[in-house]
Amino acid sequence: MRCALGTWRSATKERDFRPIRSRIGYVFQDPAASFNPLLTIGEAIAEPLIVHGMAKDAHRARPRVNELLDAVELASSYADRYPHELSGGQRQRASLARGLALDPELLIADEPTSALDVSVQATVLDLFLELQTQFGFACLFISHDLAVVDEVSHSIFVLYKGRIVEQGVARDVLQNPQHGYTKRLLTALPVPDPIEQAKRREEFNRLPAYEL
Repeated sequence: MRCALGTWRSATKERDFRPIRSRIGYVFQDPAASFNPLLTIGEAIAEPLIVHGMAKDAHRARPRVNELLDAVELASSYADRYPHELSGGQRQRASLARGLALDPELLIADEPTSALDVSVQATVLDLFLELQTQFGFACLFISHDLAVVDEVSHSIFVLYKGRIVEQGVARDVLQNPQHGYTKRLLTALPVPDPIEQAKRREEFNRLPAYEL
């Protein structure tokens, strides 16, 4: 799973991007805001299939919708519910099902666990990893949470002000960072040991100032 810390911009024009759009899935940061409240979960998951001509309407897309709900461990009955009737974790699972509707080669997940309770985050992350093994998609996982980054990443790209300042194998970047911004991110992480926390704070203060 690929991971990036920060944000990125693209100058790609829509007319050039449109032919490959169906090969890319998206999971947005806030599952509550990413769904149309007037559509049922089933209609929302079916929407990419209809837009790309793989189903004529939501009714004909229902078998595929049920498959996707099962893949994210939600009962098919959730297709008839509206977004406000689901919990945050359930909505993010449904968002993941929608992102996988077209069998994408690449899934872009923008801070997909940041709006969830800590107790729910772990189960959603486990589901991401299971589905990646099952469906074989690459994943660009964007996050500021280094604990999440450590859990899901094979490679890491660290961005500062829209530019990549460090990249490499996850273990190398997290255990032996080279750029000052990466070092500052890591030393800013809280730890339960007060002595280790004090050492981190001293190291953080010695590093050049970067906006975190």
